[in-house]
Amino acid sequence: MMGNAGLARRGAARRDRWPEARAVLALAWPLALTNLSQHLLALTNAVILGWHSTEALAAATLGANLYWMLMAPSLGTALAAGPILAQARGHGQLRGGAGRGWVREMRRGARASLLASLILLVPSLLVLWHGEALLLALGQEPALAALAGSYLRAMMWGLVPFAGFIVLRGFLAAMERPGPALWITGAAVVLNAVLCWLLVFGAFGWAGMGMPGAGLASVCADLLMLLGLLALVARDRRLGRFRLLGRFWRWDAARIAEVWRIGLPISGSMLLEIGVFTAAAVAMGWFGAVAVAAHAIALQVAASTFMVPMGIGQAATARVGILAGAGDGAGAARAGWVSIGLGAGFMAATAVALVLGAERIAWGFLDPADPDAAAAAALGAVLLTVAGVFQLADGVQAVAAGALRGLKDTRVPMLLAALGYWGLGMPVGVGLALWAGFGPLGIWVGLAAGLGVVAALMLRRWWRLSQASRDAVAVAVVAV
Repeated sequence: MMGNAGLARRGAARRDRWPEARAVLALAWPLALTNLSQHLLALTNAVILGWHSTEALAAATLGANLYWMLMAPSLGTALAAGPILAQARGHGQLRGGAGRGWVREMRRGARASLLASLILLVPSLLVLWHGEALLLALGQEPALAALAGSYLRAMMWGLVPFAGFIVLRGFLAAMERPGPALWITGAAVVLNAVLCWLLVFGAFGWAGMGMPGAGLASVCADLLMLLGLLALVARDRRLGRFRLLGRFWRWDAARIAEVWRIGLPISGSMLLEIGVFTAAAVAMGWFGAVAVAAHAIALQVAASTFMVPMGIGQAATARVGILAGAGDGAGAARAGWVSIGLGAGFMAATAVALVLGAERIAWGFLDPADPDAAAAAALGAVLLTVAGVFQLADGVQAVAAGALRGLKDTRVPMLLAALGYWGLGMPVGVGLALWAGFGPLGIWVGLAAGLGVVAALMLRRWWRLSQASRDAVAVAVVAV
């Protein structure tokens, strides 16, 4: 009798996975394409500035690295809106969705997330305004530092609208309506491409602005994304009732503290990951221009494929958060595991594609007439093969981290990232590259090892918390 009951429960669980998989995919594909569109914004600027001059491209690369590192504290805090708003909506559904209490909670959560993010932007903007001086202090060439500084002084003003866009995107994900963010970001990509070309090169006899023009185009794209979502929320009957900007100036110390508690570890995780790949690029420079070019090829491909599990992870944050807020521990656990399975499946497929097509992909980035192209393609193919091997681990850790955010668990994942990336990945990579004689390949083997450890640790953490949530009568906010 008990055996039959157990089989029945397992059969029901399997049947429940298909509706959950559909719910996750419905959220994930617009989020993934939105991430890819945001990736294209930066790529467009790099391509156009590369056509302007090699010096402009180098300066833009320096400026972009500094920009993203200084943006991380505010961006991580804005991303905290996702789990906070998802759990607030889920808790409202637990009470039947009636009344205005959960609507008010979502409005206050969105407002606190935006204010907390804007506060952290102030020091970032001050540093970016003095970007040229900072780059000079870091030993960069004066001409490149000056160009990068002019780029940053224009582009930095887009941080405020971008933070607002991320909060609103988190709100739409919590409402399970991610599509509008995709279409608006797609429009921003087109606007940025047109404005970047016109402002950099000029038109109708106007000489253009050069580097600052690319930064100004980015600001206009960020404004379009924010204003587009604000207009959508205001005009939509279901969304307009939240009045997200109502009493925007009201200070809510408790909620802002919660946003920072959840968001700052997300920022820390972002800085750890950005830092390890920045350090890897510096290490590649020890082996010459061919190694740097091969590294850039492998990194661009890996970053592009990563947009999909990143989107699935964001969907996992929303689904796990909604079900956790509703007190459905078994549902939250199922949402997380289904999301991890989807992310792993996609990255396994891309791993096969990268391993089988590594050389062909590498040549797609190179001019055959370049005398260094053959060497760069050969090394790029080797690094792409390693990237293919770590695709699965990268996808799993991204989605598992998203599922953990749905439970508002962010501090321990940050510590796990520190251990994997900096405690293992970078030391192993440098050791293999310099002392074991593997050269550039050793750096990427170290990165793969670090990602593998992070994935295993994130999975273990999710297994423990999902078991606890499954066994609990109602899921509470995770306090670590």
